[in-house]
Amino acid sequence: MPDSTEFRQRIQRIGDLVRQFEGAGDPVLRAAARELVQLFMELHGAGLERIMEITFQSGGDGPRIIDELGRDPLVSSLLILYGLHPEDLESRVSKALERVSPQLRKHGSGVEVLGIEAGAVRLRIEVGEHSCGSTAKTVQTIVEQAVYDAAPDVTSLTIEGADGKAASGFVALDALLGAHTTPVMAITRDSGD
Repeated sequence: MPDSTEFRQRIQRIGDLVRQFEGAGDPVLRAAARELVQLFMELHGAGLERIMEITFQSGGDGPRIIDELGRDPLVSSLLILYGLHPEDLESRVSKALERVSPQLRKHGSGVEVLGIEAGAVRLRIEVGEHSCGSTAKTVQTIVEQAVYDAAPDVTSLTIEGADGKAASGFVALDALLGAHTTPVMAITRDSGD
C-alpha cells in the first residue's frame, strides 16, 4: 500500500497530466483525452459502487466494513472522488472538528460550524482572551488541515474570527471606539475547472 506522501504525489502527477492534455493545441486530442479520463472514472466508479453494494448486502459485518473503508485515508479519498463515501460532507467535517477539539482546547480555543451548503463550509473560531496572534494562526491551521483531510471535496472554506487576538492587556483602538467588525478569512480550493 502506498504511503500518504507517495499517494499525494501520484494524485499531483495525474493532475499535471490532465492539465497537459487540456493545454494541448489539438482540440481532437483534448476531447479524446477528456473522454478517456471520463470513461475510466465511470468504469472505476461503477466497479467501486458494486463492491460497496456487495459488501453491504453480505450482511453481518458488511456495514461495519464499509464504515472501516470510510475511515481509511486512502480508501476514503477514492470513495469521496467517486461520490461513494458512507458519510456525507457535513458528518465528515463535524467528526474532523471533534477530533481536533482537544487540541484546540489546549490553545484556549474552539470552533463552531456556521453552515455547510453545496460544498461550502463556514466556520467560526473562538480564540481565548489571553491568546496571542500566533495562537489564532495555529488554531486556523489545525482547523483547515482537519477539514481538508476529512473532506477534500470541500469547495470553499470560510473561517470567521481568524484574525488573531491582540496580546493580553492590549485593547485595539477600534474596540474602544465601538467600531467592531468580525474579520473573515475565505479560503477557496480550486476545483480544477
